[in-house]
Amino acid sequence: MSNYKCNHFAIHELVPESVFEARGEKAWELLDDRMLITLDRLRDRYGKMTINNWYWGGSREFSGLRVFGCPYFSPYSQHTFGRAADPVFAETTAEQVRQDFLNNPDDECFEYINSIELGVSWFHFDTRNCTRIKTYTP
Repeated sequence: MSNYKCNHFAIHELVPESVFEARGEKAWELLDDRMLITLDRLRDRYGKMTINNWYWGGSREFSGLRVFGCPYFSPYSQHTFGRAADPVFAETTAEQVRQDFLNNPDDECFEYINSIELGVSWFHFDTRNCTRIKTYTP
């Protein structure tokens, strides 16, 4: 895998405004292919979902890549490395998606997910280098 760009998402949906303004389409280079492929697969399976919507005046800006100076920035967060996203689904709940993943982790849709966050209203997943399946709470 290399040079993957999502079929269902534009780059401004995955990075904060400051990154989009600085890098434009080159911001794809900052994101992990496995995370991007997983976003497309989740969209195919669960329908419409939102990562960032700041481009259209929405309040979500930091649910994909996070860089120094962003709210919620942590130097060790998987978001910092372009390996995490926090989608919100229009037609299902994050908890339903979490349960699908936990019950079927080997499904192709979830192939690259190694870790998820529990107990939140979004579906945090990431592709970190760890033993599958790591779960944690905020």
